[in-house]
Amino acid sequence: MTAPVRHVWAALLVIYVVWGSTYLAIKVVVDTMPPLVSAGGRFLVAAAALATILAVRRTSLRVGPRELAASAAAGALLLTLGNGMVHVAETRIDSSVAAMIVGTVPLQIVGMRILAGDSPSRSTRVSALAGLAGLALVVAPGLGAGSTALGLAVMIAATFSWALGSFLSGRFGLPANPFVAAVYEMGAGGLFLVLGGIAFGEPAQLDGSSFTAASVSAWLYLVVAGSLVGFSAYAWLLRVAPISLVVTHQYVNPLVAIALGMLLLGERPSPWTLAGALVVVGAVYAAIRAESRAASTRAAHAATTKRSPAGMSPRSESA
Repeated sequence: MTAPVRHVWAALLVIYVVWGSTYLAIKVVVDTMPPLVSAGGRFLVAAAALATILAVRRTSLRVGPRELAASAAAGALLLTLGNGMVHVAETRIDSSVAAMIVGTVPLQIVGMRILAGDSPSRSTRVSALAGLAGLALVVAPGLGAGSTALGLAVMIAATFSWALGSFLSGRFGLPANPFVAAVYEMGAGGLFLVLGGIAFGEPAQLDGSSFTAASVSAWLYLVVAGSLVGFSAYAWLLRVAPISLVVTHQYVNPLVAIALGMLLLGERPSPWTLAGALVVVGAVYAAIRAESRAASTRAAHAATTKRSPAGMSPRSESA
């Protein structure tokens, strides 16, 4: 961790609460607004607002071509194919179900680490397998309906893209300032979404007279809280905190989303879906605990090795 602990936990609290509520807000937005254009517009406005704030604070927004390309790639994975597709999925599935599926992202990252040659602990591997079983329980009730099944498939693809973007974020070569990186990531992600919306004919659906006050308010909430505040906090956390700590929001967000969906939207997840959600949350919690213990063990071993002369164990040194 390379930032003050209190700052890290403040940012995590924002992610816990704000992103847990965004699934509800997205569901309200897509009730009357086209999904791709509304998502893209949200990120473009947030990017412009953040760029203005940085300019006022005299923070340089200049980046090199490679950093710009890296930001565009991250924005495409995290926002266009990740968060943007959540808007599409929620036109067909409940907000709480979407949040439950997103809860599997840390477990997908475990799989990516294994494919990359990493060797997570046995506990982490078992937790990942248990989480996949929980995911099966979450999606099983909706597989019989064509529209719902399509929404579930889009949602699973969106979580894979978000997991991949998170996993690769440290290797992209993004701008050193995480807020500058967030400007270009949101700008690129938003632009790709708007272009996608145009390709699918969504501008023809932009009839302002059909927008409800609730949808407009929810869209503004997503711009300010979900994008400007939330994504900036997430981008910063990825730079200054261990990924195992950052992804703890993945087992808090579904609980917040389920509670809000049931309370405010009248959503009633099936018993199988709720059981699957509990399995996923438990698996993520177990995986993160296993990773934290492994990291602590490695840190202690490294500290002991550093204190000991080369070629001597602590035991032989004390003898």
